[in-house]
Amino acid sequence: MTRRALVVTHGGREEAVTATAEAVRELEAAGFETLRDGEHGTDPAHLVDVEIAVVLGGDGTILRAAEITRGTPIPLLGVNLGHVGFLAESERDDIGEAVRRIAARDYEVEERGTLEVRAMLPGEVEPILTSWALNEATVEKADRDRMIEVVIEVDGRPLSSFGCDGVVMATSTGSTAYAFSAGGPVVWPDVDGMILVPVSAHALFARPLVVGPRSVLAVEVLTRSTSAGVVSCDGRRRFDLPPGARVEVRRSGVPVRLARLGRAPFADRLVSKFSLPVEGWRGRAPAGPARTGTP
Repeated sequence: MTRRALVVTHGGREEAVTATAEAVRELEAAGFETLRDGEHGTDPAHLVDVEIAVVLGGDGTILRAAEITRGTPIPLLGVNLGHVGFLAESERDDIGEAVRRIAARDYEVEERGTLEVRAMLPGEVEPILTSWALNEATVEKADRDRMIEVVIEVDGRPLSSFGCDGVVMATSTGSTAYAFSAGGPVVWPDVDGMILVPVSAHALFARPLVVGPRSVLAVEVLTRSTSAGVVSCDGRRRFDLPPGARVEVRRSGVPVRLARLGRAPFADRLVSKFSLPVEGWRGRAPAGPARTGTP
């Protein structure tokens, strides 16, 4: 039986074109039939019997691959062509080794939880939006010059109301993405929970929150808000929110599957992805008497 692999890539960049050609060549040499995203759109019918998706690019490309494969058992193996590539498992120079491990089925599959996102209008029964997110759903201001007025809720109970630039509601996976940049906590991916992080809140008390998997987070755009809002799912799917709209986020029952080649602790990944490079760094000279003579 022919083995099939989906190849998803960051289009347009010369490096991505070269890396994709190499990945396809290596996969076909290993006996795989390759299917490129875009050849058949995102129709799940064309993903039958696909064993794995090899994703070449940064985290944004992996999020696009998650859209394509959502609802299927296909795991994603990311090859980093970006800057951080936190979700990626391999680097550009290791494509051949990654394909060898894929061919030998020498990898583990890790399930990551996702979010179900719904937006409602006051008095309406049907949602105006139903979507999902692997990293985060954000409610943001539509007007860059004005704050958005919101009330945040957990399990139907209002906690606080304030003006802000936005509110991030993230998975544990997304804790190292937008929520991280907004000052939220880093949460280990095996923690089954959700995070709420206000962004630039004009309030004395607007702390990040971590809640359990059965909780429901909500952000309501108050009718007094002088700015409309926008809800964004993984920074890829954006929808307008009029004042009075309410966005509810809960744990989804549809996970995303990531292929892992190694068993390094999550702390090692944090250090390797977020630590500043030290090559050529001299630091600050120690205090002491000035030296004289030829340096």
